[in-house]
Amino acid sequence: MFEILASAAPGFDVEAATRAYLETLQGAARESSDAYFEGGYWLILFGAAAAVLVDWLILRFGLANRFRNLGERVFKRPFAITWLTALLYTLVGWVLSLPWSIYTGFVREKQYDLLDQSFGAWIGESLIALALGLAVMPLFIAVIYAVIRKSPRGWWAWGTGVVGLFLAVMLMVAPVFISPLFNTYTELEDGPLRERIVAMAAQYDVPADNIYVFDQSKQHKRISANVSGLGPTIRISLNDNLLERTSEEEIVAVMGHELGHYKLNHGLWRVTFMLTIIGLGLFVVSRAAPWLIRKYGDRWGVRDITDPASLPVLGIVLSVYFMLATPAFNNITRVQENEADAFGLEAAQEPDGFARAAMRLSEYRKIEAGPVEEFLFYTHPSGENRVRRSMQWKADNVPNAAMIVPEEGYLDPQ
Repeated sequence: MFEILASAAPGFDVEAATRAYLETLQGAARESSDAYFEGGYWLILFGAAAAVLVDWLILRFGLANRFRNLGERVFKRPFAITWLTALLYTLVGWVLSLPWSIYTGFVREKQYDLLDQSFGAWIGESLIALALGLAVMPLFIAVIYAVIRKSPRGWWAWGTGVVGLFLAVMLMVAPVFISPLFNTYTELEDGPLRERIVAMAAQYDVPADNIYVFDQSKQHKRISANVSGLGPTIRISLNDNLLERTSEEEIVAVMGHELGHYKLNHGLWRVTFMLTIIGLGLFVVSRAAPWLIRKYGDRWGVRDITDPASLPVLGIVLSVYFMLATPAFNNITRVQENEADAFGLEAAQEPDGFARAAMRLSEYRKIEAGPVEEFLFYTHPSGENRVRRSMQWKADNVPNAAMIVPEEGYLDPQ
C-alpha cells in the first residue's frame, strides 16, 4: 500500500514528507471535504438562529405561559411546576426544531455520503435521544430554577456548580447506560493488537482492563476511538470502522492519542475550563434575561426570572452566547488534542500510522486551513498540522528515516 522512497537519515525532508501525504487528497474528494467542513461554519450561525426562532415562537404564541399555567393547575410545589413546564418545553422545542435537525443530521449527511442509516433508523435514534432528554433535562432545569428562586441575583454562581455536578454524573454513567442504547459494545478479542494496546497503556499506568469495540459502522464509516467514563466506569473504546478500515499502525497511533487524554487528565481539565465559560454565560443570562422580561414580559406572559415560563428567554440568551463563545470552546478542545497528539506519537511511535489516520479524517474535516480559520472553527488540529507534526517527530526520533508516499486511493472508503 505504501512505497518507501529513498533513505533519508539526517536529510529527511519534513515538508516534502508532509506534502506527500497531503497530495493524496485531490479532486472531487478534497472539494467535498472542504465544502462539507466550510458549510459547518454557517451551521453555527444558522443553528443559533434556529434555536432563537424556536424559543421566540414559544414565547410569541404564549406556549411557555400555558405550560406554566398547566403546571400550576396540576401541582402546588414550585419544583414540580417547573418540572412539568420544562418537560413540555423540551418536547415542543424538539418538535419545532425537527425540520432543522432532519436537514443537518440526516439530509446534509446523506448529501455528502457521510451517513449509512436509513431515515427510519436515524429518526429511531433521535427518539431515543429525545426520551433521554425528557428524562434528564426537566429535572436539571427544575434544580436550576430552585437555585434561581433561592438567589435571584447570584444564582448563576450556584448554577455553575449544579452544571458541574450534572456533567460529572453524565461522564460517569454515559459509557455504561447511555452509549449502549445506540451501539453494541463487545470486548476487543485477544490477539497481538490487544496485547500491544494493553502494553502501551501499562507503560503509562492507564487502566486497560476494559477495551471495547462498538458497531458504529451501522451509522457511518468514520473512524473513531475514545477513553470515556469517570472513576470505576473508565473504559477504552474503538469503533469497528477503525478496526476494519485501517492498519495496525494506525490503530495503535490513534489509541496512543486517546491514552494521552486520560494520562493528561484532559477530562477533568476540559470540564473545568468549560465550566468557566458556562459560568460566564450564566452570569450574562442573569443580567440580560431580567432586562428582556422587564421589556417584553407582559407581552409573553412571563412574570420574572423565577417564573419557569421564562425558560425560553434564558434559552435565547444562551443560544446567542454559546454561538459567540464557539471559538473559546473550540480552542479548549484543540489545545488538548494537540497535547494528546504529542503524547500519542511518543507512546505509539507510529508517525506514519498517525499521519495516515489524520488523512482519513479528511472525509469530514478540511485538511488545510489558515491560522485564523483554524482558531475560530477547528476543534482539532488541521490534518495538515497533524501530518507535519508526525513527520517532524519522525525526523527527530527515527534513525535513517525514510519518506513514504501513500499509494493513490488508500483513502477510499472500504
